[in-house]
Amino acid sequence: MFTSAPAEAARSRPQPLQAVRRLMPRVSAGGGRLAAVDGLRLLAAAAVAGYHYLGTPTPRFWGEAYDLPQAAPLLHAVTRYGWLGVEAFFLISGFAICMSCWGRTPAQFAVSRIARLFPLYWAVVLIIVTAGTVTVLAGQRSGAPTDLRTTLGNLTMIPGPLGLQATAGVAWTLWVEARFYLLMGALLLIGLTYRRVVAFGFLWLTLAAIGRELDSTFLNEFLLTRYAGLFVTGIALYLMHRFGPNLFLWLLTGFAWCYTLTVLQDRIAAHAVPAAQGASPSWAVSAAVLTGFLVLLALAGHGPLRHLRWRALIYAGALTYPFYLVHQSLGIPAARGFLKIAPGLGLLPSIAFGLLFSLLLAAVLDRLVDRRLGRLLRHRLTADLDPAEQDRPAPPSANSPQKPA
Repeated sequence: MFTSAPAEAARSRPQPLQAVRRLMPRVSAGGGRLAAVDGLRLLAAAAVAGYHYLGTPTPRFWGEAYDLPQAAPLLHAVTRYGWLGVEAFFLISGFAICMSCWGRTPAQFAVSRIARLFPLYWAVVLIIVTAGTVTVLAGQRSGAPTDLRTTLGNLTMIPGPLGLQATAGVAWTLWVEARFYLLMGALLLIGLTYRRVVAFGFLWLTLAAIGRELDSTFLNEFLLTRYAGLFVTGIALYLMHRFGPNLFLWLLTGFAWCYTLTVLQDRIAAHAVPAAQGASPSWAVSAAVLTGFLVLLALAGHGPLRHLRWRALIYAGALTYPFYLVHQSLGIPAARGFLKIAPGLGLLPSIAFGLLFSLLLAAVLDRLVDRRLGRLLRHRLTADLDPAEQDRPAPPSANSPQKPA
């Protein structure tokens, strides 16, 4: 009936397990679609498109006759940093893929990625090859390879490692994403928990730093040493969204972002231009722009922007991937064709036409390919995960004839 003093004192003291549990973050309502994150995807895609259309050295797409720094100096000055949209994609991908992984098996995660990425990619590659073949038959030079061997290699989504030219000019980023998916899939095999993901983030950054120090091609390619900080930062922001901020996650975010801004110089050097064509990108400006994306993603994940429920932003997120795939390889040729038809209108209206064409084509691909073929592929692959389910007889429908008892 009564408890002794020593026993009462022991009960009042916090037990080790309870103390550990108090240090663990509490799960918040982290599920659901985040419209603001979808909007950020389209913003990143628009930045990349702006770079390709307006920010690159002029002769690359439009020829020597058009001088963008003189025709549109402000647009050119702003969009020459648009390549940072690729970095923003990887940052957002760390957040979104961690969200997509949670609560799924490795097979379910693989099905979701295959069904999302491949149907649209296959459609775009075949459209580009068809358009290029028609161009060649018309006696003109095609900007994309159209031979069968290159096309087959591109359909794998890894033309670079196969030693082939990419049919879709932006496809190199998909290979980076694929390697990130493989790393996350390996983590899924072990089991996805808060502690394991945090440890994974710190371990990835450490090994990436070692890879850079050793100048190891294998480690650089396998660990994505140029982009590891972006992916890990996105992962940390998702953990904050799901579990709430804490010191561990702020430390992980801080380390990852310091790493990112340090190695950013590699990407800046890759986008340097000759002095005759203008100034090369500034590290300070690049770091500020990329940090702006980080702040927006943080606000979308666990700030006021997470409450946005605009359907337009969700639809924008759906259009991002097809728009990204077509804007360069199909949108720019459309803009050049418009420029030949109506040269008197000038370059900027032609660029606007190319962007509008890309956006409309993305909407068509989203409706006809992603919503139909993508869903069908997802359904079939999901069914194939458990072949035993296919042997079970389907329940009779209301209209099917019933056998007599």
